[in-house]
Amino acid sequence: MSVSTPEALLPLDDEPTTTFADLGLPQHIVRKLAENGVTTPFPIQAATIPDALAGHDILGRGRTGSGKTLSFGLPLLARLAGGRTAAKRPRAVILTPTRELAMQVSDALEPYGDVLGLRLKVVCGGTSMGNQIYALERCVDILVATPGRLRDVIGRGACSLDDVEVAVLDEADQMADLGFMPEVTELLDQVPPGGQRMLFSATLEHEIDTLVKRYLVDPVSHEVDAAQGAVTTMSHHVLIVKPRDKAPLTAAIAGREGRTIVFVRTQLGADRVAGQLRESGVRADALHGGMTQGARTRTLADFKDGHASVLVATDVAARGIHVDNIDLVLNVDPAADHKDYLHRSGRTARAGRSGTVVSLALPHQRRTIFRLMEDAGVEASRHIIGRGDLFDPDVADIIGARSLTEVQAEAAMGAVRHAEGEVARLSRELERAKERAGELTEEAERLTGRAARERGDDPAEAIAAAAEARALALAEAEREAEREALREARRAEKAARAEAARHEEGQRGRGHGGFRRDDRRDDRRDDRREGRDDRRPFQRRDDGRGRGGGGGFRRDDRPSYDRRDDRPSYDRRDDRPSYDRRPYGRGDDNRQRGNGGGGGNGGGNGGGFRRDDRSSYKPRWKRDS
Repeated sequence: MSVSTPEALLPLDDEPTTTFADLGLPQHIVRKLAENGVTTPFPIQAATIPDALAGHDILGRGRTGSGKTLSFGLPLLARLAGGRTAAKRPRAVILTPTRELAMQVSDALEPYGDVLGLRLKVVCGGTSMGNQIYALERCVDILVATPGRLRDVIGRGACSLDDVEVAVLDEADQMADLGFMPEVTELLDQVPPGGQRMLFSATLEHEIDTLVKRYLVDPVSHEVDAAQGAVTTMSHHVLIVKPRDKAPLTAAIAGREGRTIVFVRTQLGADRVAGQLRESGVRADALHGGMTQGARTRTLADFKDGHASVLVATDVAARGIHVDNIDLVLNVDPAADHKDYLHRSGRTARAGRSGTVVSLALPHQRRTIFRLMEDAGVEASRHIIGRGDLFDPDVADIIGARSLTEVQAEAAMGAVRHAEGEVARLSRELERAKERAGELTEEAERLTGRAARERGDDPAEAIAAAAEARALALAEAEREAEREALREARRAEKAARAEAARHEEGQRGRGHGGFRRDDRRDDRRDDRREGRDDRRPFQRRDDGRGRGGGGGFRRDDRPSYDRRDDRPSYDRRDDRPSYDRRPYGRGDDNRQRGNGGGGGNGGGNGGGFRRDDRSSYKPRWKRDS
């Protein structure tokens, strides 16, 4: 295995500058690169492209944003130029871990594929599989795919990898982190041996090293950055903040000039932080895996086009995102590990540009953040932020943050400008509508006069009658609009009253409004007692036996006919025949009472009989005999 060290890739000051034309690429590609303003290759491109054009297997190691897409893409296009592709049988496949990265790779290579007559197609989740299958039936030279969707398409019989000449794995370490290795090995096993393999990864750990040994034959290795985040154009800072200061500091940093990516850990956190930033006047959008692919594409396009200055993203959705001129990455939530931290940091300082990475840490997260920085191999400055120095000049110089009041003032002015523009637009539309109404009125009068002449009537009278009818209709429409406005006002007033009533009821239920709950109860009790002067004196339950029925009567004071002792004698158990007064073995006579539900063996059977004594009872003298 031949190895090119990073030092060998860095040109010396007295060496001539290498161009893409010197690397052996076809003239069509070199001309298109020049049209796009790309003339000087990056170190990884200058080292990789000649070996890839020679047909060697390539093992590239470097962080994201180092220019790897053109490193494998341009030689791949040059190799496939002039060949023929059968339906459903692409000749090259590029595997990426995320949908966004697949689309970016396709967008980066498609202009150069067009000049060579090669077709590319993205096959990823979240988009129409039917459209992808239809494109494969019409012949696709290069598939840029995510492993899961490509496996599904192959499972439907819409694609075969038997004709693949070049297979590329981009961001292989991210595929391993996302759990795609089983799908990747399954797909690579379907690629016929003897073709070219190119693998690019930031690290070569565990499963990645296994892929290299299994699928790459005598690969040429190129490395542009160390496995850790030693990037000279990137500065790292850790701000220790209190929980109450985290949201204002996030808004102040996000309100800075330039593009900023804010990283959070969860999808709900992305939506929440984006909403808070918008409330603070920052143009922010959320990007996470819970969104549809169409929404994710529109959000990323708005961020690239400048309609949104801040993108709040999760780790999964943000991997592989490439947007030019991102000069600050803000970690609101700490990364899960040092690899995720490096992936986040790779969104800035791309292609040799400078960038800043800021991580917010609560006091209890300090040790975790510092250990993460050590594992990532970065030197980060540390700042403790308090309420008094929330917008300290030194911190503002580092992160470019402005005062939150300044951010809100600028947002308010932007809202004013937007409202004024909307008023101007509506005014123009109103003028156009009036002009159109005048033209239609003239056309209607002309046709009305013609129709009157055809009937033999006076055209002037017909036109006047039509004008009068039109005026009446307009007046009725205006009155209806006024009535509708009045009804809307009444509905709003009614809703406001209902809301006020609910609020007042809620306050009353919680004991507010100047009265305590126990005071109100005491007042009501006093009112009741004052109204009972003409009643019988209230009897206290001093003996502890009565439960006190309504109206202040004790149970013992009820009319005598309601007392058990005054019931007819046949209803009292003591008057029943003697054969019913049998001993039950336990308890006293109260346990033999049926109506009272007394405890013990004899209670609750109704009528005083036990269940087994109802139908099978025999006198004792008969049982004894």
